[in-house]
Amino acid sequence: MIGRHSSSRAIYAITSVIRGRAPLLADARNAALTMQELARCEAEQRVGNIAWVVMPDHVHWLFQLRQGALGSSVQAFKSRVARGINQACASCGPVWQAGYYDHRIRDDEDLAAQARYLVANPLRRGLVARLADYPYWYCTWISGDEDL
Repeated sequence: MIGRHSSSRAIYAITSVIRGRAPLLADARNAALTMQELARCEAEQRVGNIAWVVMPDHVHWLFQLRQGALGSSVQAFKSRVARGINQACASCGPVWQAGYYDHRIRDDEDLAAQARYLVANPLRRGLVARLADYPYWYCTWISGDEDL
């Protein structure tokens, strides 16, 4: 994308939204597929996952870029999730809104704040009372039992 510069080893917070804010990821199969693709991006050495949360209509993803361009990693993730959802739902067409929001993490304080904000999304949206009760999130250093 014009104006977007990515750096290997940099840490990014990404938000990608489902087209029309449809709650496609509220379906457990679609959420599981999304989590598998987040893990797959790490297994392919594209990224090092730090944290993510799959919300009903969007995904927040915090990672260290390991190889390639930021856009290539996000595009691979979004494309594979879209194919999987379309296949599972016997449908076709766009799943995601075009583009995504990204924020490059500048320091450890910013990293911790982003991780806490990201995984607290289900709490702020009132989906659960305790983070540990929400099944669609991951963070390398937050267990779900502590206060955010």
